[in-house]
Order: sequence, then structure tokens, then C-alpha cells
Amino acid sequence: MWHRCLRLGQIILFYIMLFWLGSMLLSANIAALPLVLAPRRLRQPLVRWVISRICRCFLAGAQACRLMQLDLCGLDVLNQQGPMLLAPNHPSMIDAFLVFSRLPQVVCLMKASISSNLFLGIGAYLAGYVSNRHPDQMFRAAIQSIQQGNVLMIFPEGTRTTRQPVNDIGGSVALIAKKSAVPLQTILITTNSAYLSKGWKIWQPPTFPLIYRAVPGQQFIARGRREETAAQLQRYFESSLQRSIDPELHL
Repeated sequence: MWHRCLRLGQIILFYIMLFWLGSMLLSANIAALPLVLAPRRLRQPLVRWVISRICRCFLAGAQACRLMQLDLCGLDVLNQQGPMLLAPNHPSMIDAFLVFSRLPQVVCLMKASISSNLFLGIGAYLAGYVSNRHPDQMFRAAIQSIQQGNVLMIFPEGTRTTRQPVNDIGGSVALIAKKSAVPLQTILITTNSAYLSKGWKIWQPPTFPLIYRAVPGQQFIARGRREETAAQLQRYFESSLQRSIDPELHL
């Protein structure tokens, strides 16, 4: 009986948290609309900071409700470094939130569909995120963003992990790192739950608590052919992560 009541309470909190997150994102998108008229050099850092605070606030709320357990503090050291390319593995849709919550000025290479998302599209545009809608423009915009001094995040698997511990790593991240002449910094993300993995709907409640750990991994310098760098990344992720979704994970 106690376990059923606990589960019911967790599910109610879960839906309250989702509603709260949606309200914050939608309100922030509406409030940010006037910033379309502001210069990019002023609006982009501001909007990125707001996105980071929303992510951090939501995760802190979920942790306070005991729906989540988080180990993200290791990412803070990356704030002290210069322009680079971040390459996290991608077990779930929440991975970007984990990174944004600790690194407030990250620019993200995003799926084109996010541009039309009611909750994310306006903020992503105003923050200067790079869309993958047109590959040629994507490469130019990504390289330009890094050369302007930004930290760019790309999920090198291209989509959420469907084969443990990581999918095949494409050469795009290696090409951008080489052309930009910046370090390629890996991030290792692990979780105990398949929540928001490929095919899991956001409103489908998981088992709680959700556990997420994100730590900086090895840093690479992209030299030679992009296939060689991609293969290096593949070997590194596979040797460092037995499973990115591990039901036995504990903090």
C-alpha cells in the first residue's frame, strides 16, 4: 500500500514538474520576443544565460522533489576554458539540459525541427544556436560561432543512443573541430533510466529517482582525416562507457 501511494505521489509531482517546465519555457520565449530587435552580441549571451537558469532551476526542483539525483559539478571546470567543441554522448533528450545547467554560454548544434517548437524555437534562435537544416550552412555557421569565441556543443552520435554504449560516431564533429582549430572535449553522460531515450514520450512516467551523471572526458585534437578522429572518439566512448543507460547506476 505504501509503495502504491509513493508511486502515485511521484507521478503527480512528475506531471507538476513537466507543467512547470513548459510554463517557464513558454513564458521565457514570449518575454524574449522583443530581443529580436537587439544586437546579436547583446541578446545571445543574455538568452543563453536565461536558458541555463531555466535548466538549472528545473533540475534543482526535480532533485528537491526526489525525482532526480544529479552529479554534474564536474562540468564546472569547463567554464574556465576558452573556445572548444563539446562532444557528449547522447542517451536521452535531457542531456542538453544537463550541460546547459552548468555551462551558461554554450551554443548548441540543434535539429531543424526545434526551430518550429513552441517551447524551444524562439529561445534557440535568439541564443544563436546552429540549425542542421542545411548542411553547408550548418558547417559554416558552426565554425564561425567557434571562431567568435563560443563553446559549441554537438552530439556526435547524431541522434539519441539506440545501441549501447554509443551509436556510430559521424565525421561532422571532427571536421568542425579541425576547421575551427579548437580542442574537441568529450563529456561522458550516464543514467539509470531509459526515460526520454529514443521512442520514450516525455509524458510517460519512468521509475524514480532518475539518476544522471555528466563528467568531462578526454580531450582530443582533430588532425588528419575526419574518419580517423571519428574512430578515435568511437574507441574512447566504447572503452569509457560500459553502458550509458545502466539500471545499476548509483551516486
